[in-house]
Amino acid sequence: MNYGTEINSEGFTIINAVYTENEIEKLISLIENKTETDNENPTFRKSQDLFAIRQFHKEFPETLDFIFNENLKSIIENTFGKGYFITKSIYFDKPQKSNWFVAYHQDLTISVDKKLEIENFDNWTVKQNQFAVQPPKEILEDNFTVRIHIDKTTKENGALKVINNSHSKGIFRVENLKLENETICEVEKGGIMIMKPLLFHASNKTTNNERRRVIHIEFSKTELPQGLEWSEKTILN
Repeated sequence: MNYGTEINSEGFTIINAVYTENEIEKLISLIENKTETDNENPTFRKSQDLFAIRQFHKEFPETLDFIFNENLKSIIENTFGKGYFITKSIYFDKPQKSNWFVAYHQDLTISVDKKLEIENFDNWTVKQNQFAVQPPKEILEDNFTVRIHIDKTTKENGALKVINNSHSKGIFRVENLKLENETICEVEKGGIMIMKPLLFHASNKTTNNERRRVIHIEFSKTELPQGLEWSEKTILN
């Protein structure tokens, strides 16, 4: 099945049963074995409300064979075509009693290897030697994100809320966002959500004492200009 029509019109789609129970349990095992023994890693961010691992696919390369099973590879190729590569990945673990929430926003930055003065590349930041920049919107419009759900995700444990079709309006201020056509994106354990970076999305606090773990992976097929490179670029086999 091609999910491109829904992604183009609504900005997202939800696909359940992409992973088997065994595949999810293997991912959990690989993640937990390393996080229990590597507490000093600078890419790990831990608080009572959130545990996040940046550059996840680089820190946990052993998970990639399980993440990119035949189901996911087929979905990506049939929906977007060939030539896409990983540009960023983050593992989010929202604990059972988390009060962490995220207000409505668009994903406007990409991770790059250095800072260069390039036209239409703006709003530079750097964290832990990681440069981020807002590229031209055409790059963001062509990119997509896959969110792999390790736990059943509902409105009670922080499922994403999105504003349908808000990705089609370009980049604009959240103050101008009209909260109509809002969808709560509940996803089964072993399912995925695919979304466009310019889709406005948010996440509420957890209210049901259930954990929510997600692997967030961003993709592009764009080569950056003037010697600028994606800092986390990984080409899939």
